[in-house]
Amino acid sequence: MIDNQTSGEKPVFLNAKQAAEFLGLKPNTLAKMRVYGNGPEYRKHGQRVLYSLDDLTTWSDASRRSSTSEVPDV
Repeated sequence: MIDNQTSGEKPVFLNAKQAAEFLGLKPNTLAKMRVYGNGPEYRKHGQRVLYSLDDLTTWSDASRRSSTSEVPDV
């Protein structure tokens, strides 16, 4: 993955459909996560919902588990 902070490049943003595809989710699942507040952080630019690639990766990493009996850090 590209580290935008140290390379000086602009952050990469994905729209909701692209973000859902990146995470392997359906777009409506990601929309419901926005409503309930249990999904990745996002930004609103006017009517557009945008996700930073870094935020998507961070959120996914926080969901990492080593067994099915592991309790999430919520």
